Amino acid sequence: MRHRMRRLFALVAVCSVPLVLWALLPLASAGAPSPGQIQRKIAHKESQIAGHRAHERVLTTDITALSNRIRALQSDITRLQARQTRLETDLAAKRLQLARLQGRLRAERLKLARLKARLAAAKTTLGKRLVQIYEDGEPDLIAVVLESNGFQDLLERGEFLRRISRQDTRIITAVKTAKAAAAASATRLAGLERKQAKVTATIATEAEQVAAVKGTLVSRRAGYASARSSKTSSLVASRSQRHHLESDVATLRAQQSAITARLAAASGTAPAGPIHAGSGGLIWPVNGPITSPFCESRPWEACHPGIDIGVPSGTPVRAAASGRVALIEGEGASGGYGNFLCIQHSGSLSTCYAHLMSFRVSMGQSVSQGQVVAISDCTGRCFGPHLHFEVRINGQVVNPMNYL
Repeated sequence: MRHRMRRLFALVAVCSVPLVLWALLPLASAGAPSPGQIQRKIAHKESQIAGHRAHERVLTTDITALSNRIRALQSDITRLQARQTRLETDLAAKRLQLARLQGRLRAERLKLARLKARLAAAKTTLGKRLVQIYEDGEPDLIAVVLESNGFQDLLERGEFLRRISRQDTRIITAVKTAKAAAAASATRLAGLERKQAKVTATIATEAEQVAAVKGTLVSRRAGYASARSSKTSSLVASRSQRHHLESDVATLRAQQSAITARLAAASGTAPAGPIHAGSGGLIWPVNGPITSPFCESRPWEACHPGIDIGVPSGTPVRAAASGRVALIEGEGASGGYGNFLCIQHSGSLSTCYAHLMSFRVSMGQSVSQGQVVAISDCTGRCFGPHLHFEVRINGQVVNPMNYL
């Protein structure tokens, strides 16, 4: 009976240890957020991130549509620019034609002035000749002059023409030629002036078309460019806010993983998981997805020397095969590996485990395959809880997948 009582007390004591640790843990971290609070924050921020992503998809669609419109408009702009070039060429030609017409107009006006002067001189000469004939006393000629109904009638009277000399005939012919030339010049001048007015109107119309084309080009380009610029600015702002939220979520997840690891380490209840044997003779040290394959290129290394297996902090790590612990290094000594452990299995084969929280074996200790040798975490150069696992032959890394 007394023996049974001792066993009962021992069982109660063992069962009460996790409860005591769970009770003491919040007291030790008073004021810190609980895992539930962190999870709610993560859910809220992930909802915001999803909203930003949806908004970014809409903005990206709008920007793509505007870019398509701009590309479609470019063909119209090209045609309008070609038309503008033709209009400017026509405008230059019309201006040249106008300049030529203005030159011809000045020449006709000068010619008309000379003809008028010549006509005036001819009339003066004819007048003097008539006076001379009158003074010579030829009464028949005076009768012809007095009976004529104007100067034109006088010139057409055959009787008068028969009575004047050859010199008189030349003078009268010159007067008639000058008058005809003056009339023809006046007609040409009127035609040139009408043509000049028409050319001027054409030039004005062409100039207005050129201005309208330029205005349309500038307005349409400015409108599309402004809309796309506004959408692009909104997209950049949304992405910036989303990146900040994603950074906050990563921080919260790391905090949550740390709390989970502390709880797991304190309670000692984290399961090691079933042993998963590979076809190459080794077993998987932990059970989880491969988050980074062997020899993956990264900004800080050309070839990732192992594989990363995604597991939460506090996951027990098993020895991939039996052997002897050949290397244990703390976070400060191993650099990017964090807490680091290697096991020598044979003369050439060894396995290494990195980013550990703590060790469950000591230097030189013999271990069996499947034995828990460490607890996983995210120490060293690490962006999330996982186990970095390496297989080495004569100290050189090889692809672990060939041995799992």
